[in-house]
Amino acid sequence: MSNNKSYEKELAFQADRRKATTEFIKITSDLWYDKSIEVVLFKNQIIDKNVSDIINLHEYAGEFVQKPISIFDSVELLRAINDLKLPPAKLDIGKLTYEYHSDDNNFNNVKAFVIDKLKDARSSSEIKPKDVVLYGFGRIGRLLARELMAKTGKGNQLRLRAVVTRGTVDPEILEKRASLLRIDSVHGPFHGTVETDIKNNALIINGTTVYFINADLPQDIDYTKYGIQDALIIDNSGAFRDKEKLAQHLRSKGASQVLLTAPGKEVPNIVHGVNHKSFDPDVVKIFSAASCTTNAITPILKVIEDSLGIIKGHIETIHAYTNDQNLVDNLHGKYRRGRAAALNMVITETGAGEAVAKALPTLKGKLTSNAIRVPVPNGSLAILNLDIKNKTSLDGVNTILKKYALEGDLVEQIKYSLSKEMVSSDIVGTSAPSIYDSTATIVADNGKNIVLYIWYDNEFGYSHQVIRLAKYIAKVRRFTYY
Repeated sequence: MSNNKSYEKELAFQADRRKATTEFIKITSDLWYDKSIEVVLFKNQIIDKNVSDIINLHEYAGEFVQKPISIFDSVELLRAINDLKLPPAKLDIGKLTYEYHSDDNNFNNVKAFVIDKLKDARSSSEIKPKDVVLYGFGRIGRLLARELMAKTGKGNQLRLRAVVTRGTVDPEILEKRASLLRIDSVHGPFHGTVETDIKNNALIINGTTVYFINADLPQDIDYTKYGIQDALIIDNSGAFRDKEKLAQHLRSKGASQVLLTAPGKEVPNIVHGVNHKSFDPDVVKIFSAASCTTNAITPILKVIEDSLGIIKGHIETIHAYTNDQNLVDNLHGKYRRGRAAALNMVITETGAGEAVAKALPTLKGKLTSNAIRVPVPNGSLAILNLDIKNKTSLDGVNTILKKYALEGDLVEQIKYSLSKEMVSSDIVGTSAPSIYDSTATIVADNGKNIVLYIWYDNEFGYSHQVIRLAKYIAKVRRFTYY
């Protein structure tokens, strides 16, 4: 009988927890669509997540901070947040819940605690929305479009207004582009609606018009004809890589800034969270978001450099194959890349070691790098073999990385993984560009050499870094509480 009572008690708890999670989802949706307040849980996105996703994220959060993170507490905090008059913001409910139950919390009620923690939000300046044009519509371009449209909310930040492609924009091509946006073999379906508007050469995405413009040269485009003003051009075409060619965008009527989604020459190469504040967007008009690998390794390297010091190191990237490689054996401009991508491991070069120095000048000349393309369509791994100045231990390294993943300027960039079973497909869809595998780290007996394993979704994680940088450039960064 006691077992039955225990079982009934468990069932009742599960029902209460799922009911609370349903309220959690409703409040987060209301905050987003009514107030432009985005809620995350230790940097994990919550919008469009289901009940089981939210419960699992709370379980991860509790394991991460080694304290229970209860859905019931999260809901109570969300109610208090919803009662406040706040500007557009991005709030980490996981961190707020953790801090509410910390030893140094002197508040007797949730509302007083929330008011104190978010008091700086009231001084946030008003945001002027920014028009965005995607120049190119490949792998990164479509992921950017998905994220920009899914996170439009009330339109207070970045507004996707148009996409520029080469070639004719005819009804058949437009429908093919719509289809590629609706469903993706790696990232699954787009959680929204996509319709074609043949008359206006546009896609109607979540009820909002996005024009498709055909152009061979950037300077030939008059964006103002489409009602677009002072636009940020995000160039993901791969056609232009240096300052002179990228400057062509600034000669387009209605364009004011350019962001390249690849390493750039003679322009600032930025890893958001590391060196974005080194350049003023009022002065600099052309930026590069560097590469996916550079965005994956630079935050981790900064942590190790600042905490332990780096003497020298080697970076080996195990990278998913890309569209640059051949599907079957055929002629290619680079050695080895001509062999069938889905059948071979392919050694190739990467400039990531040198690129890091553009964001972290203290590492100039200290790093070598190489890459191996492997037969997976997405999800990559960087192995950092580093000789360090200050002696450490396995616990020491993990404690350092955990601290940076929990607080500070790199919380959006570093995700701390506790899983002993993680493989590449598990990290697909992770918005953090660096996923630190804490269970794989190796520290030499002398404590002066460490080997770190850094996973990254080379498409999704990188796209989020592009958007973070775009928000900084466009000055639409909201108040954030991490």
